[in-house]
Amino acid sequence: MLTILFDGVAYGMLLFILAVGLAVTMGLMNFINLAHGAFAMVGGYITVLLMQKMGVPFLWCLPLSFLGAAILGAALEVTLYRRLYGKPHLDQVLFSIGLVFMAVAATDYFIGSTLQIMQLPEFLKGRTELWMDTPFALGMGHYRLFIIAVCAALTVALQLVLSKTRFGSRLRAAVDDQRVAAGLGINVNIVFLTTFAVGSGLAGLGGALGAEVLGLDPTFPLKFMVYFLIVVAVGGTTTITGPLLAALLLGIADVAGKYYIPKMGAFTVYCLMIAILIWRPQGLFSRGSK
Repeated sequence: MLTILFDGVAYGMLLFILAVGLAVTMGLMNFINLAHGAFAMVGGYITVLLMQKMGVPFLWCLPLSFLGAAILGAALEVTLYRRLYGKPHLDQVLFSIGLVFMAVAATDYFIGSTLQIMQLPEFLKGRTELWMDTPFALGMGHYRLFIIAVCAALTVALQLVLSKTRFGSRLRAAVDDQRVAAGLGINVNIVFLTTFAVGSGLAGLGGALGAEVLGLDPTFPLKFMVYFLIVVAVGGTTTITGPLLAALLLGIADVAGKYYIPKMGAFTVYCLMIAILIWRPQGLFSRGSK
């Protein structure tokens, strides 16, 4: 039981890091970016290719995956996304879903459709087992423990940046009223550019961390797009805490459902999402929900 809970928490933390950039762009920037999973795929492929082709150590690949996805996100924000900030949400959805299919096709053409295998360093392999002869047996995979630690640190850092720093205040001001924020001397374009780049970078880092757990192939953005949207829809977009708790809830439900009711598979998560959204359409942890 504790092992299932542990694996569910690790999966939930990974989902949160993958989805938090989408939560920020939807909640704070009011932009629907369904191509968010493509940045996660970029981070995953950066890690896999650097390890396979150049022998770069795994731990060095993680910041490089963040940086690569962030640079790509910044470039696309300046050249493409910025033109759609004031457009209807339908235009944003159609544009970003088009980018997803382009990314899938380009990856399949240049890299191939083979499922990528990532070799973890030795210290992240293996498993620690506790109380195995009791009803509270706990088996902790070292890599999943590493994922929990990294994602927890990133969550705390992100919450502090958004709530305690001047940048967080400028971002909220720019979202509330761009003209007033610009009149106060805030460079709205730079604020949005930085936010989008960091969100894309976090997706890339999540893709790098999740390549071994989730699998990595050109269809990655399509397979996990629904999961990212579920985290944002269930958790709401008004806080960072909401998507975090939603990701943990969904991660535990998904792992437990596949273990106890394997024939239902991921259908357990969809049932849970429908029930929650019927109960609280604004999201389980949204300040606007009643």
